Amino acid sequence: MRHIPETSLWIGNAGDLRAPHVLYEVEVEIIIDLADNEPIPSLPRDLVYCRIPLSDDAGNPPWRLDLAVRTVVQGLEANRRCLVCCSAGMSRSVAVGAAALAEVGSVSFEAALKRIAEVGPCDVSPALALSIQSQLRGD
Repeated sequence: MRHIPETSLWIGNAGDLRAPHVLYEVEVEIIIDLADNEPIPSLPRDLVYCRIPLSDDAGNPPWRLDLAVRTVVQGLEANRRCLVCCSAGMSRSVAVGAAALAEVGSVSFEAALKRIAEVGPCDVSPALALSIQSQLRGD
């Protein structure tokens, strides 16, 4: 799990959801789980947990992409500590996190991706990135 400096955004993977004590240590309040191939974790009841399953390809329904990004945006705008996670924490979570940072910070998707990449490994699926970018533009 890695924190994006000067934001309330954290990027993580499915393994992070198996260690709730770590979530409490960093004071995560909202979890947005994008994994479509992981079991639903057993988490403490006081954590807000949203599961919006996405795939790494271009086959995601636009409404799910929008829901994922908007959920993170609302958490960030409310200054709540948000953990966005997927299976490995390098594609779906990074792409949705970058889209939310772009919306909140009025920067480009590419600039937001670069900011996240400065903190840790990223391997965003090109098809997913294109889908999210077209969603941001309202295509």
